[in-house]
Amino acid sequence: MENRKLPSAIVVGIVGFVLLTLFGSSMFLTIDPGEKGVLFKRFGGGLDKETIYGQGFHVIAPWNDMHVYNVKIQENYEAMEVLSKNGLSIKIDLSFRYNAIDAQIGFLHDNIGKSYVNSIVKPEIRSVTREVIGNYLPEELYSTKRETIEDEIYNQTRSRVESKYINIDAILIRDVTLPLTLQTAIEQKLKQEQESLEYEFKIDKARKEAERKEIEAKGIAEFQKIVNRTITPQLLKWKGVEATEDIAKSSNAKVIVIGNGDGDLPIILGGQ
Repeated sequence: MENRKLPSAIVVGIVGFVLLTLFGSSMFLTIDPGEKGVLFKRFGGGLDKETIYGQGFHVIAPWNDMHVYNVKIQENYEAMEVLSKNGLSIKIDLSFRYNAIDAQIGFLHDNIGKSYVNSIVKPEIRSVTREVIGNYLPEELYSTKRETIEDEIYNQTRSRVESKYINIDAILIRDVTLPLTLQTAIEQKLKQEQESLEYEFKIDKARKEAERKEIEAKGIAEFQKIVNRTITPQLLKWKGVEATEDIAKSSNAKVIVIGNGDGDLPIILGGQ
């Protein structure tokens, strides 16, 4: 009896070894950090869109397939030519950050697949960019409205791809290339505007300085009016008498008073 069990165990072991050799790579897999998996059950209803497998070691039946998605935020680039509001051709380089929405990768895989960047994200970015820049003049894209244009492209693209289980983290304008003659004209215009602003600043500064001096002069004039109203001949005579008395009280002074009429002050001569 024991002898019969021994060959059976050997057969089972051999079969198991063969299965592991043939299907081991598809039965055992590791999902790395920043990745999520969704399982396709060949004999069990197809793709299980609701169950998401997280990072770590997993064992699956050899006839099933685990589809692993990178759900970390990734960066990509897109270069294109677009037409501005006035019909001029503009070369623009964009960078965009994106990721698959991890809780929805089952639906993403079922409806789009792993090529979603080329089949969904880039075409939508190109379409939105053409629409948005078509509403602006080249000089606005080159200088004053660049951030506004970035925001419009980002917001519109994000709203379009969210329903396709994709998140857009950012869209940035890396470079704008205009026709050389137009670029030179814009730069010259910006230079003139800067010079005009500097000139206006200098004028404003001079005007404020003139206003300050005018206020100061008015203050001095008002002070002089007040002084002229308060200083009378009688007050001057009185102050002269007080000064004469102070000098007369000095121990070093010899006082000689010479009168020269009713209206004159005394004159003090001499001294030690």
